[in-house]
Amino acid sequence: MLKIVELTLLFDFYGQLLTEKQQKIFQLYYNDDLSLGEISENLNITRQAVYDILKRVENLLTNYEKRLKLVERYLIEREEIKKAKLIISQYKNNKKIDNELMTVLNYIEDILNNLSNH
Repeated sequence: MLKIVELTLLFDFYGQLLTEKQQKIFQLYYNDDLSLGEISENLNITRQAVYDILKRVENLLTNYEKRLKLVERYLIEREEIKKAKLIISQYKNNKKIDNELMTVLNYIEDILNNLSNH
């Protein structure tokens, strides 16, 4: 997984565990695509301080994931749900699906849509 994508996913799960300042700097750098210099000017801190905070945040997010494994479980569960959807969809394409199975398929599609929006 790309480092930026991985870090933003980790931030989605663990960002609330960071201080407000850490959250703001992370968002300015990764979400708003500001440079270290731009962030330092906006927050009236040194460029080195911004860099140090970003490195600390990266380490914190990585360590949270090593301990809690929420992102790992999320990704595994999402893949398992996709597999289940594929199997049920194959029945749907063969016209061998009943109402209950169709309800399950719709439920799985709703779960996948909700997971994609987070």
